[in-house]
Amino acid sequence: MPQAHNIIGLPGVEITKVVQDRTVEVYGRAIDRPGCIACGHIHVRIRSTFTRRLAHSRIGTQLVYVNLRSHKFQCLRCKKFFNSRFDRIMPRKRATEIFRYEVFEQHQAGAPLSHLSHTCKISSATVERWYQSFVLGRVKELQTRLCPRVLGIDEHFFSRKHGYATTLVSLDRHHVHDVLLGRSALALAPALARIPEKHRCRIAVIDLSETYRSIVKEHFPNAQIVADRFHVVKLINHHFMKAWQQLDGTGRKNRGLVSLMRRHEWRLSPEQREKLRSYLKRHPVLEAIYDFKQKLMQLVLLRRLSKTEARPRLHELLQMLQDLARAPIDALKTLGETLLKWVEEIGRMWRFSRSNGITEGFHTKMEMLSRRAFGFRKFSNFRLRVLALCGWSGVSNRV
Repeated sequence: MPQAHNIIGLPGVEITKVVQDRTVEVYGRAIDRPGCIACGHIHVRIRSTFTRRLAHSRIGTQLVYVNLRSHKFQCLRCKKFFNSRFDRIMPRKRATEIFRYEVFEQHQAGAPLSHLSHTCKISSATVERWYQSFVLGRVKELQTRLCPRVLGIDEHFFSRKHGYATTLVSLDRHHVHDVLLGRSALALAPALARIPEKHRCRIAVIDLSETYRSIVKEHFPNAQIVADRFHVVKLINHHFMKAWQQLDGTGRKNRGLVSLMRRHEWRLSPEQREKLRSYLKRHPVLEAIYDFKQKLMQLVLLRRLSKTEARPRLHELLQMLQDLARAPIDALKTLGETLLKWVEEIGRMWRFSRSNGITEGFHTKMEMLSRRAFGFRKFSNFRLRVLALCGWSGVSNRV
């Protein structure tokens, strides 16, 4: 059966017998006699014969085991001993690489250790050891990856003991480039210095953080800084709500009104718009602030404008922010002063459509990963898992 090995995915193995009972037992042997693995001499002598039984795969609810007739050879030239070698089977292992990878993929997808231990007839420690070996293999491939051209930088909470971590995301390739412990320039400097080809980065999308802005200018000198649209909108809504609290604390506690105030007016139904306007008419100052906010939001949410289209819009935005900075209400004044410091980066949002929405999605995956593991005591283990799940897109270590 010259093509029989294709059935089980083990090149160079000829199937001699298949027995099916509680498990599926596949018996096979090597098609060709190997040469010496030390000197390459083709003349070798069989010194002994033994059978290797390896877990290989699953067919429905049955496990498939491969029983390979193996030999211990001696080279007639260098006199060294060696055992039979097979593709996709590591020396001294009790499972094929195909089976090990299946277990890894199931655990990566969320299957718990206890379930895999029961269905695959292996211990929980073995499942964890196999998982770690594949994770380390993936992360090793990532060490030589070049700096992304479009880089997203954002923070997320890791643990009470270690505080915050910083996520670097390739927004053009949609994968996590790295996860670094800390969010200060001092804590991130050593790791950022090791990123290869940093001059490749052309765009860096960040929230309105002075720390991240200084980091980008220092470590990614060729990158244009673009303010993240999500965080800009969030900041505007936050300060508007604070101003509302100052003007009408009672209305601010009404959940129905809060929902209407936070949403864009053009997304409200006619009934919702009528309800909101009836409330605002009783508070003329709040109504003027609300209309101002809607106009500001329409400006902020513009995207993919040409330079000619963006120039008059930038002048309009600058005028509105200057008016905000002169507002008598503290929350609005603070908002205007903050956005004025970032007016250039906000203006670049109109030219580029990228945002850190992708990064926020990866943060959700990280939270799910941490919840499934009941937390991580070591940041290094957390980083390995995140890079294996969210950062790796190659196929070189697949079997």
